Amino acid sequence: MKKLLTVLLTTSVLQFFNFSILPASAQHDIWIDINGVRDLTADSIDIANQARPIPGSSRQGNNPVLFLVGNSTMRTGTLGNGNNGQWGWGFYAHEYYDENKITVENHALGGTSPRTFYNQLWKPVLEAVQKGDFVFLELGHNDNGPIDSIRARSSYRPNGKLEVKEDSISIYNKVTKKQETVYTFGGYTRRFINEIRAKGATPILFTLTPRNDYEKDDPKRIQRKLADFTPAIFAIGKETNTPVIDLNDISATKLEKYGPWKTNYHFYLDKIHSSAYGARMNAQSAAEGILASDDPQVAPLKACLNDKVTPKRCDQKRKPGKPVVFLCGDSTGKNEDKNPDGMWGWGSQGYTVFDSTKCVFQNQARAGRSTRTFIDEGLWEVVYNSLEPGDYVLIQFGHNDIGGIKDGKERGVLGASRDSSQVFRMESSGQFKVIYSYGWYLKKMIRDAQEKGAIPILLTLTPRNEWHEGEGRSRGFVNPIWENRGKFYIERRNETYGRWCRDVAKETGVTLVDVHNITADYLDKVGQKKAAAYFNHDHTHTSLKGAQLNAQAVAKGLIDTKHPAAELLKKKK
Repeated sequence: MKKLLTVLLTTSVLQFFNFSILPASAQHDIWIDINGVRDLTADSIDIANQARPIPGSSRQGNNPVLFLVGNSTMRTGTLGNGNNGQWGWGFYAHEYYDENKITVENHALGGTSPRTFYNQLWKPVLEAVQKGDFVFLELGHNDNGPIDSIRARSSYRPNGKLEVKEDSISIYNKVTKKQETVYTFGGYTRRFINEIRAKGATPILFTLTPRNDYEKDDPKRIQRKLADFTPAIFAIGKETNTPVIDLNDISATKLEKYGPWKTNYHFYLDKIHSSAYGARMNAQSAAEGILASDDPQVAPLKACLNDKVTPKRCDQKRKPGKPVVFLCGDSTGKNEDKNPDGMWGWGSQGYTVFDSTKCVFQNQARAGRSTRTFIDEGLWEVVYNSLEPGDYVLIQFGHNDIGGIKDGKERGVLGASRDSSQVFRMESSGQFKVIYSYGWYLKKMIRDAQEKGAIPILLTLTPRNEWHEGEGRSRGFVNPIWENRGKFYIERRNETYGRWCRDVAKETGVTLVDVHNITADYLDKVGQKKAAAYFNHDHTHTSLKGAQLNAQAVAKGLIDTKHPAAELLKKKK
């Protein structure tokens, strides 16, 4: 075999350049993973075992444990810590189970196949399995290549085909330098199943997570078969009376509804490994599969699910035949909204401009949020789950997108309208996180709304009570115009957030309501002294009077742009 020079890259270098695992199509004497260690050799497994839990260590009293057995789609890389922007769905699986009833342990390891996991990692996991426990088995992505290759991870394939039946062959393993009996895919899967049942636990088979790969003759359909693993897993499940959850189909069906742009960001760096978005989606799909299963063997596990499996909504006040107008934003949209002399968000005054006989105004803005944290905290997901065709979504962010990305309040974003991302390590938790651009987060919400048949409207951020001498209307920075010396104008952010919003509106085709300049124009006219009455507490947050002004600015913008949502406004008397 031809030897290729392999450079050992350190973890820090890999993180900086976002390198992924070396392609499986090449043959190497040493396989390097994202953490700079050899794949599935002693040093790699030693490091992996520092990150993987001690089997059974999470058990609480007599409660069962759910053991996860899988590959990089369940735990990416050696450490599974997301330092390359990729996550396995096992990281999020516990979020869908009641921790007072069951604990979840992710024992998956990137690069493993049924063969390598069974030979190198399975024994200590099996020793911890007890009566009443559950074991998820999702293995197959790495069951490929020559049976005696340097990775030595493929199952035995008589006649070159994935085999459901029990069969084996004896070979010399180049990695372990020992003689090895290699079984078929069905042989390894049956061994997992039989050994789990011998301990009084319940095995559950999962089809493989889908790839970002569409059918050639149907560009809107995600490929399902994955080298015949799905039918093989179902066949084994039927023959052994083992429950099967079709994770591949559940997640692929979602991706097809999402469309290419959204599907792409559910993966990171390649077409197999998932981003945090994709990992969480697969974890939820797995939980949904358990919830939908009518197999009596699954019933005890189903009873351990929590209410997160069922999507939460926020449209309980919806009225038949009337669209809902959702506002998504920060404290300039929703604040204390109760003390006449306190701080108010303009969403509290939505009823002053929107006609309640024509629509339902739903203020879902939340103080302190940026585009990033509004999405990351699940606030957007609740709105997304509630959207119905014909609804409107007002999207307005910017004030909190400034500031620390990995430090401070950790809510900042990359300052750009173009799609971009970067991996950061958060100072508060030490965890790695992919941070996207301001424009990307806006586009996510816009495209999500369009996917549901709702109509997104992009609003520029409200102006701050900051004034500069000689600053003209189009200026987004302090650059005095000498002929206006001595005259003060309110600060404009037209060259940053305003421009990014315009770029996003142009790219997505949505209407832009320029609240920033509509309100700023009015405040320029009344002057700095009188403008103070429209703010409260600081230069950002508005008084009740200021909230009403911004609500009127939204209404004016809808009318000026001749947007259909203007028909939902109150008629001026």
